[in-house]
Amino acid sequence: MSKKALIVQGGWDGHEPIQVSEIFKGVLEESGFQVELSDTLDSFLDGEKLKTLDLIIPVWTMGQITNEQMWPVVEAVASGVGLAGCHGGMCDAFRNCVQWQFMTGGNWVSHPGGDGVEYMINIKKGSSPIVEGIEDFPVKSEQYYLHVDPAVEVLATTRFPIVDGPHATNGQVDVPQIWTKRWGAGRVFYNALGHHADIFEIEPALEIMRRGFLWAAEGKEIAKKEGAKVYENLRKMF
Repeated sequence: MSKKALIVQGGWDGHEPIQVSEIFKGVLEESGFQVELSDTLDSFLDGEKLKTLDLIIPVWTMGQITNEQMWPVVEAVASGVGLAGCHGGMCDAFRNCVQWQFMTGGNWVSHPGGDGVEYMINIKKGSSPIVEGIEDFPVKSEQYYLHVDPAVEVLATTRFPIVDGPHATNGQVDVPQIWTKRWGAGRVFYNALGHHADIFEIEPALEIMRRGFLWAAEGKEIAKKEGAKVYENLRKMF
């Protein structure tokens, strides 16, 4: 049976959510997924439907999400549904929503120098099959400085500062750019690349997304086999 994925795109147009979503849809369909593409956060309202999915991909920079839209996603992922995304579409979505930030594992705070910064994605060797065989690679884009959950498994980093600023007085620091984490029985994958759709013309950038999607989507079936704990009453956490 084919795995099922939901891509929800919208938010700030500067991150080209339509183009990015089409790229992700193509990647998933090539891997045999049934893909639903939506342009409304109301697609999150039906919690029971979300729990029938294998993967949810948000492509929605900034914007506002209501509690009625947010809680079904948080609970579906905790039940085993995978969550995967990139750049601001996942970790600069819904800045006022701490539940979203806790689930995803991080949140954007700055991109010193703006777009067009030349920097390296430094792969953490042996960290995950998602990056196996992939070498460090250069990009020219926004370099994302993120506040990151210490619980994440870091797959790749980038080194700051490249561009001078008040943060530079702290010296060199390696900020996670690609990571995985668990949210209950669900698997979460994030890649900070993706300011514009053309970043995925870089082969390792797209390949990492493909592997991340597959890894996150496998979590539901594995959780069932292993009898993973089902978390309820999540709303009492906040």
